Amino acid sequence: MKKIILIMCSIALASCSGTKGLFSDYERPDSLNIPSELFRDTLDASKTLASDTTNFGNTPWRQVFTDSKLQQLIEKALAENTDIKKADITIRQAEQGLKISRLAFLPQVALSPQGTISSYDFGKATKAYSIPIQASWQVDIFGTMRNAKKQSEMSLYQTRAAKQATQTAIICAVANLYYTLEMLDEQLATTKATATIWDKNVEAMEAMWQAGWTNAAAVSQTKANRISIATSIPTLENNIRQVENSLCELIHETSHAIPRGTLAEASLPTNIGVGVPLQLLQNRPDVRAAELQMAYAYYGVLGARGAFYPQLTLSGSAGWTNNVGMIINPAKILASAIGQLTQPLFAQGKLRANLAIAKLQQESAQLDFEQTLLKAGNEVNDALLSYQTAQQRIGGLQQLVNELQVSVENTEYLFRTDNTVSYLETLSAQQSLLQAKLNLTSSQFDKIQALISLYQALGGGKVE
Repeated sequence: MKKIILIMCSIALASCSGTKGLFSDYERPDSLNIPSELFRDTLDASKTLASDTTNFGNTPWRQVFTDSKLQQLIEKALAENTDIKKADITIRQAEQGLKISRLAFLPQVALSPQGTISSYDFGKATKAYSIPIQASWQVDIFGTMRNAKKQSEMSLYQTRAAKQATQTAIICAVANLYYTLEMLDEQLATTKATATIWDKNVEAMEAMWQAGWTNAAAVSQTKANRISIATSIPTLENNIRQVENSLCELIHETSHAIPRGTLAEASLPTNIGVGVPLQLLQNRPDVRAAELQMAYAYYGVLGARGAFYPQLTLSGSAGWTNNVGMIINPAKILASAIGQLTQPLFAQGKLRANLAIAKLQQESAQLDFEQTLLKAGNEVNDALLSYQTAQQRIGGLQQLVNELQVSVENTEYLFRTDNTVSYLETLSAQQSLLQAKLNLTSSQFDKIQALISLYQALGGGKVE
């Protein structure tokens, strides 16, 4: 047996000159087009952001979303959401695939007992039996099984990256819906308070009409404004219920009211450094998955090259039999060993075609990685721009609300003490203040939403 192994290995090694690369590990290709400046400056479109040593995307989600009610909802979603459970199933499937690839290095052992009964010319029947244990072992001298195992590892890592992407999407979706509810609550409260004021305005206008201080047209206009405000309340209440239903679906529960805080109490990080492109590569699950696909294709090329070289298979059997050319009892031990070397000579061009396909898949994976990286950079840019725009709008709208609040107070005072201001001017000031407050609430939500989008774009959502 030792001589057979030595002979086969000598033949194999003689044909493997220059095949060390078949056992090489994946490294990021130097030919990749990785831009060093992915993030544009939101204040100056001609500039890019300087590299930052901190990265908002590295922050665990509990440190980003500190609202205890929101944290409870996120924990429920991570525990019960069906998409995450399906991602876990996919990971377990990939783990079994990797297990199969690892076990391929071990010999195959089988027990195949046989028994026969034969008779010649209706003579006395003779019985023969054999109980062999057979083993077969393929020696991985050219990395065929090793590269297949590496591909299985890359597939497993990809499923884990896919789960991370699902987790990040769900965390950010829950946060978005939660803050949407707070925004709608704020708008509803503002609208209801304004509707109450307009109820008093209608009463005042009717009293003034009866006293002859105004006309019927002004009274009708006031009532129309009151009705317009009142009709928006059911719409807001319906929107709140729809958002609650969507949030319940994410946490895998039947529809119910969602406990929550107020938009004014919302507290989110202000340090949102985006880091350098390399950090973006490490954080975003889709970017990691794209590079893992490059590694998968790399080992596919190695496997296709290894198919050109011979395969060495060692097999043997050992067992008991009573059939050794004659009927002998009791049984005797029978053993055999075989070494087989298979060198492809002509395979209808399949091996070359498979290698060409593997190289094309590797090239395609590299292009996909570059495109994924550019997409990631654009998403970060969009989120940064939305955040900056919302922050600027909030500053202006807050000033506008303050000025309109003063305007309402002044017009009401002048209406009571001076005939130079009509009641319609007071109503107009109140209407402008309502719209400004609603716009301010919307912009505050836009800022929160942009921050959540930035967190997701940077690959946030780390689960500790």
